[in-house]
Amino acid sequence: MKQYPADFWNERYGEKEYIYGTQPNVFFKEQLDQLAAGNLLLPAEGEGRNAVYAALQGWEVVAFDISTSGKEKAMQLSAAQKVALDYQVTGVLDFKTDIKFDAIGLCYTHFPVEIRKDAFQHLLKFLKPNGTVIFEAFAKAQLGKPSGGPKNRDMLFSIEEIKNEFPEIKFNFLKEETIELSEGNYHKGKAEVIRFIGIKK
Repeated sequence: MKQYPADFWNERYGEKEYIYGTQPNVFFKEQLDQLAAGNLLLPAEGEGRNAVYAALQGWEVVAFDISTSGKEKAMQLSAAQKVALDYQVTGVLDFKTDIKFDAIGLCYTHFPVEIRKDAFQHLLKFLKPNGTVIFEAFAKAQLGKPSGGPKNRDMLFSIEEIKNEFPEIKFNFLKEETIELSEGNYHKGKAEVIRFIGIKK
């Protein structure tokens, strides 16, 4: 992709350490634990920490990322935990499947702004009616903070942009929050995020 091509992520995920750790995102875990296990889609899943956690809870997980290094790390993690993942290497707009999902987890899916709304609309085609979206990503107020995230303000989110880019979603919870991140070496410290739980209308 334009701002962060596959080569960027292949290099980053090529590091020996799991750069965002091996534990699931806290908000994702809290929300997933409240749902009955079913089919779950995880776009831009990187090294697989959320996918492996979900699989351990009995979810049938389909994940994808543009990075082959990310997939390699995810498959190593899934093998260590003895769970199965369907993990594809693809761009978001090229992702295809016949599966309809009960939930989609969008954790730090900072797509380039010129494709972002189309990307989310594409992904929502694979979500069942009344399916759940779990979302956490950096807010525009995160710009310049050392705790992680894109350095391009356009790739960060506002509440208004979320509402515009998810018109099919009824928001049960939508809030900008200050949190303390502790996810490996690249998500660490006080951070400004937007979180939501939404249901497809």
